[in-house]
Amino acid sequence: MNTRILPLIFVFFITFMNAQEESPLDKKDTYGQNIWVDSIMKSMTIDEKIGQLFMIPAYSNRDAQHEADVTELINKYHIGGLVFFQGTPEKEAKMTNNFQKISKIPLMLGFDGEWGLDMRLDNTYRFPWNMTLGAIQDESLIEEFGEMLGKHHSRLGIHVNFAPVVDVNINPANPIIGNRSFGEDPRNVASKAVAFTKGMQSQNVLANAKHFPGHGDTDADSHLTLPTIPFSRQRLDSVELYPYRELFKNGLASIMVAHLSVPEYEPNTALPSSLSKNIVTDLLKEKMGFKGLIFTDALNMKGAANFSSPAEINLEVIKAGNDILLMPLDIPESIAKLKKAVTDSVITTKRLDESVKKILKAKYWAGLNNYKPIELKNLNEDLNGQDAEVLHYKLVENATTLLKNELDLFPVKDLAEAKIAYVKLGDADNTTFINRLNDYTQVDVVSGKNLNDVIKKLKDYNLVIIGYHKSNESPWKGFKFSNKELVWLQEIARNNRVILDVFASAYSLLDIKTFTNIESVFVSYQNSIISQDISAQQIFGALSAKGRLPVSIHNDFKVGSGINSSNLYRLSYGVPESVGMDTKKLERIDSLAQEVVKDKMAPGMQVLVARKGKVVYRKSFGYHTDKQETRVQNTHLYDLASITKILGGLPLIMKAEEEGRFNLETPLAKLFPILNNTDKKDISIKEALSHYGRLRSWIPYYLKTMDSATKKPSDKFYRHSRSNDFSIKVANKLYLRSDYKDSMYQAIADAPLLTRKRYKYSGLVFYLFNDYFTKEYKQTMDVLDDTFFYKPLGATTLTYNPLKKFSEKIIVPTERDLYFRNQLLRGYVHDQGAAMFGGVNGNAGLFSNSNDVAKMMQMYMQEGYYGGKRYFKAETLRMFNKRYYSKNNVRRGLGFDKPQINPKEKASCGCVSPKSFGHSGYTGTYTWADPESELVYVFLSNRVYPSAGNSGLVKHNIRTIAQQIIQDAIVDGD
Repeated sequence: MNTRILPLIFVFFITFMNAQEESPLDKKDTYGQNIWVDSIMKSMTIDEKIGQLFMIPAYSNRDAQHEADVTELINKYHIGGLVFFQGTPEKEAKMTNNFQKISKIPLMLGFDGEWGLDMRLDNTYRFPWNMTLGAIQDESLIEEFGEMLGKHHSRLGIHVNFAPVVDVNINPANPIIGNRSFGEDPRNVASKAVAFTKGMQSQNVLANAKHFPGHGDTDADSHLTLPTIPFSRQRLDSVELYPYRELFKNGLASIMVAHLSVPEYEPNTALPSSLSKNIVTDLLKEKMGFKGLIFTDALNMKGAANFSSPAEINLEVIKAGNDILLMPLDIPESIAKLKKAVTDSVITTKRLDESVKKILKAKYWAGLNNYKPIELKNLNEDLNGQDAEVLHYKLVENATTLLKNELDLFPVKDLAEAKIAYVKLGDADNTTFINRLNDYTQVDVVSGKNLNDVIKKLKDYNLVIIGYHKSNESPWKGFKFSNKELVWLQEIARNNRVILDVFASAYSLLDIKTFTNIESVFVSYQNSIISQDISAQQIFGALSAKGRLPVSIHNDFKVGSGINSSNLYRLSYGVPESVGMDTKKLERIDSLAQEVVKDKMAPGMQVLVARKGKVVYRKSFGYHTDKQETRVQNTHLYDLASITKILGGLPLIMKAEEEGRFNLETPLAKLFPILNNTDKKDISIKEALSHYGRLRSWIPYYLKTMDSATKKPSDKFYRHSRSNDFSIKVANKLYLRSDYKDSMYQAIADAPLLTRKRYKYSGLVFYLFNDYFTKEYKQTMDVLDDTFFYKPLGATTLTYNPLKKFSEKIIVPTERDLYFRNQLLRGYVHDQGAAMFGGVNGNAGLFSNSNDVAKMMQMYMQEGYYGGKRYFKAETLRMFNKRYYSKNNVRRGLGFDKPQINPKEKASCGCVSPKSFGHSGYTGTYTWADPESELVYVFLSNRVYPSAGNSGLVKHNIRTIAQQIIQDAIVDGD
């Protein structure tokens, strides 16, 4: 060989390779790809090549005749691809397998999945619309979104997703794009589209940018007519075309050409852009250098179909430079016309081969060279996995946008003083929003027939949350305020401090003439369940808002506007996988609970699990009683029994210690004078709270008040109606003598100590603290706990004597008491001693639902900080959560129970860390927190129903078995 030509060959080879690399359809295995494509090309007839240009519609919700018609078109005309529409994933998968089986060349499957398969298919996952995603600042989330859609499409055998929409939506009145756009800023649209494309194409699914050259600034719908884009070349270049150039730099595989009139590029204003050589070939392919696959928009749309006959249109589309005809009409006539055009050299063989080769390269790129039928097993599960839910929550959390925040209303901080009302505007559902708001504190729904009625009712509130809820059914649904709603909004805002939360397109804000009186404006973009859920959490500072407005609202809020809100470290709510737990493993609790109910270990129960500050499991099971008349709901209250020690007594003890009113070595007699001159006077606070003070376990105070003959409460001590002398209510229509508390305190003083120092669980010191707090703070324990802890925490159901605040319908009965009070105990504390103190005591007496118990436990685990407020110093929690007598086999901290030291004990599952703490309750309650695994666990039941002899729950260690299930559900290795 002549050595002088070697450099030329090398240069040609490098140039050839670089040219190949310019095509986004090239795989890394270019050699194998070219061999596969060339081998097919060599064997193809003209009819088969022409057939590759057609992508026809298929519907999985139609009858057998439709499937037969599609089959005939594939067999007769060698159709190259299908685009699927309405139906179900199972049916589509079966049809796909059948169609692929009969096709000589694997079919390319397309799909409109802009926000997921749900755009077309039932029983599939729906993600937010692009306008919502346009508010997100973290592009990695958009890439993750694209990747997730890629996985879903690939699982269903789809090779091209006709997304992303990259139209720059400048016109708020755009009837067809709107919410489908990432917004009005070309750079934001471009960056989102690039991230989405990278994610989806990482799963071997072709992204398809649409609608070229740009459908965002029009008030017409190309499905119905031919919209005009009447802008200058400079404007088109800087706005409409900008995202496409960025996508071409980043490997976009395919594009969709719209049916638009663009006079700046196509002088024939009646000619749709999809049929224009000036636009498809000269602009897109040559000037902009796009080498990927080019699809037309659907050719059955009026924007194209009105131009000429279907066959003529389809011929012009290919002449213009497109590769694939999407949803063409009159296929037989069109194929005949195309074949004649090739025969007559109107379309050259080279031109035909160019498109066919690109199509085959795309099929190889998508993996069709190794085609495998769709696996039908677990299809639905794979398309609706928890990973999609986790991502959806993250997307919404990062999208919601705080636009205005005067008076620092958002997030709501001071729950102790807050009196909050909610007013609904709009015509769509708001259930999730209301329920989640009330998980943080009491939020009253206020409504009325007329505005004056509503304004009058709102006078009692210092904050009004207005939710504007519009349909989330599709991105094309109406979002505008009615005139009546605008009047109501302004008048409510004029008279009250307001947070306006918009669950609709941000464009809805254009109707509001002034925002002067609206202190906080928050945009949630959509009225989905997750948007409502996340938004409520952000209003109360459990999550922070960090989105930026993707469009402009007059001069009030420019594109890119947004305020980052504070995170107050309240409990948030989400799915287990978001905190490294497994949903299916956690659901084993369901089976355990059902077993409890079935075997009558308890009529019903609540179970809550939180990790890393997020509630991820919260369910209720069974009924209030064995009559099975009232199902347990998450909002219902249970008697907490001895959990009261750590949620009622201990918080006040820690507070008093912090304030220097005593210390751990302070002898009991100094706090409780009744113990002076007794054998208990020198027992320290530390010993008593550690259950190492030789105190008796309990005293059955009520026995001395019973009539020995009738075995009923003695008339000497009780009355059926209240009076000054008989004022302590122990149950319905049963009042104890007002002075009997002194007798109970004396009984504690007189009770003999244990003969030796050893661990013995005792609640007696918590009775004594009841009197101490009343005298020290000049107020009863219930008021003190409510003031210092429960109200600020938003723990509205955590309360003593719940019948003073709540209907008995939501209070779960505890026991049918046949030995003391002779009645069903519902809203009256089960513990006899606590009842004889009027239901308010450090030993027992609290009622709550699981959610509010979790708030206290989370506050403890966060070392005294919660909701933007510090309740305790961190060192205080550490001091009280310490074992002081572990060498003496005392597992307890100060008030807090701790994991067992002796394996024979069942204080916990034995699977939690030494840092963990909690308490159990006689009525079948249990709560535990573990700072090491960041877990909070709450189990509430009325296992003593119908009587205390019902011991199955305890005997079978149900509460700690559930704890083991929870621990086993951790999968992130923490």
